[in-house]
Amino acid sequence: MSQPEPNVDEVVRSIAEETDTPTETVSRMYADTLAEFRNEARVFDYVPLFAAKKVRNELRQKHPRKH
Repeated sequence: MSQPEPNVDEVVRSIAEETDTPTETVSRMYADTLAEFRNEARVFDYVPLFAAKKVRNELRQKHPRKH
């Protein structure tokens, strides 16, 4: 049984809010990362999750939160 696809708009909005990054930037990064992962994947169930995690981590490294 495969995992349901996440709502892309929700994923992008969540990452944008968490990393203080414009949604357009996050959307482009997510789409590019998702395409890259899908191109290399043999199993697709968790590809959207991994793509979101990679984008979130990259943006957090570029824009660390100030506490």
